[in-house]
Amino acid sequence: MKNKLKEKLQTLPESPGCYIYRDKNGDILYIGKSKNLKKRVKSYFTKTQSGKTARLVHHIVDFELILTDSEQEALLLEMTLIMKYQPPYNVMLKEEIRYLYIKITNEQNPHLELTKEIEKDGGHYFGPYASRYMATETLELIQKLYPLCHCSGKKGRPCFYYHLGMCIGPCARNVSPEEYNDQIKKIKQFLNGGQKAVKREIKERMQNQMEALEFERAKETHALLNILDRVTEKQKVITRDFGHRDIVHFVGSDNYCAVQIFFVRNGAIVGRTAKVFEYTGELSEVVESYVVQFYMHPNHLEPKELLIPDTLDPALLAKTLDIKVRIPKKGEKKALLELVHENAKSALEAHFKMVAYKSKVSE
Repeated sequence: MKNKLKEKLQTLPESPGCYIYRDKNGDILYIGKSKNLKKRVKSYFTKTQSGKTARLVHHIVDFELILTDSEQEALLLEMTLIMKYQPPYNVMLKEEIRYLYIKITNEQNPHLELTKEIEKDGGHYFGPYASRYMATETLELIQKLYPLCHCSGKKGRPCFYYHLGMCIGPCARNVSPEEYNDQIKKIKQFLNGGQKAVKREIKERMQNQMEALEFERAKETHALLNILDRVTEKQKVITRDFGHRDIVHFVGSDNYCAVQIFFVRNGAIVGRTAKVFEYTGELSEVVESYVVQFYMHPNHLEPKELLIPDTLDPALLAKTLDIKVRIPKKGEKKALLELVHENAKSALEAHFKMVAYKSKVSE
């Protein structure tokens, strides 16, 4: 270890902040955060390291510190610096998969669309949907149940979709903001767990049409019911609590970590993201940084609630992300957390088996 490095290690403060490791050329190798900089930074040089951490320490020639008032500030600063400098030894969130969202646009004549981009444009976003088929089916059902604008919105000749009952009709009449808002309210209720109520409403409508001998209309209504069944049957309900939440768990071994995030909407798992990576530093802190980096990505919606294991800091994540974070102790939520944990373990085991297989093949 260089004398300069030894001297700096003797003056480390016991305060929260970020540390930045540099190589002989002054390039940034790694950026980390800690609530106790003295304890964290010294651990890299006093403990026996292996894997990625050993390779990192071998190249460290100098470091610098940025003190903060709290661990939360340190975590946010760490994310900002990582995104700016993209150090080679940090875990980078490379977004290979972009999920689909249903969007209600914010304009004079709002309409529904599918998008992979979440923008700060005043629109309402719902999702994520891992399946394009599921997202498209849900969108088309909503357009039939609670139509918004499905054309240019210019008044004149009624559009084709207006005749099909899939356009609210600004092309044919004056549609008030109140009428749009009423439809949007119904769409929100539907997408936030109101499918059962809608199903009852459709069945009642079909029954009334049949009693009134309106068989053609009853046939059309029955078709709507079939679409609703197709949309909901694909989503296996795993909890009676129909809130929107994400569930995070992880497992680490031999300097490798597997993180899984499950998306639960209306009581059903609608998608997940998984990553296996080699890490440096304290595992729990690495995962906390990964989770914050994940939700700071502009194309990831923050859930109403985040469920995490007791090895992560709920207060830190709640303050940083400004969402509700819980550690479930029992019941369905605990069972869901264990399900995610089992998936993380399977992913890490599969990774090691693949590494062993490639090593054997190359011999």
